[in-house]
Amino acid sequence: MTRPSKARIRQSFERAAPTYDSAASVQRRICHDLIDRLPALPVGRLLDAGCGTGYALPLLRQRFPEAQIVGLDLSPAMLHHVSTPCCRVAADLEHLPLATASIDLYWTSLAVQWCDLPAALGEARRLLRPGGVLALASLGPATFHELRQAFAGVDEYRHTLAFHTTDDIRSMAETAGFADHTLAAHRQVAHYADFKSLLRAVKAVGANQVGDGRRTSLMSRHTFQQAEAAYEAQRTPDGLPLTYDVITLIARP
Repeated sequence: MTRPSKARIRQSFERAAPTYDSAASVQRRICHDLIDRLPALPVGRLLDAGCGTGYALPLLRQRFPEAQIVGLDLSPAMLHHVSTPCCRVAADLEHLPLATASIDLYWTSLAVQWCDLPAALGEARRLLRPGGVLALASLGPATFHELRQAFAGVDEYRHTLAFHTTDDIRSMAETAGFADHTLAAHRQVAHYADFKSLLRAVKAVGANQVGDGRRTSLMSRHTFQQAEAAYEAQRTPDGLPLTYDVITLIARP
């Protein structure tokens, strides 16, 4: 499954860092849902892998007040916006500069979809101490399906990432050594007043990188109007919908 290069992903989130928090309402709801799914466990050290601007960190601090917290992200600009006291690390989730068996809780919300998932899960397994827990939220294939539908008759470019299914994630988790796991799926839907606002919001959270097959030239006015008209056909009373197909995984080695 093709992913954008790490350099391109980093660049996208560097640019999105100043606008991320203002546009990340769905991402925040997903964080709270994942917090609610956490089991009771003793945590001496936890890792927020792909912490972004650090929204989850005070929630994790409240849940585990005695824990040492490591906030890790690919983007130094995102880490610059973290305000919760923690150890901040700029690194790739596929190659973590942390010691084996050093973490009690590996937390990651909406980050691993940018990674080679088997590699990221393998690193999570390596870091976890005996009795440790992986708490993961990622995105499934129905994510942004409205956007794909709007552009389907307009051009042949890729407009969203390719996302793993629940079965994919289950299989990869088991291969990585997570025999005890619970998977769940649900949908979060954001609504926007118009097509321009929707596209701006996608860009503002850094989700506009899609890898090979993306448009590399500016979209023409005619193309934009065609896609806008197709998206308008999906309008609901709440506005133009944009679906996040959320998959959560709670797992132990």
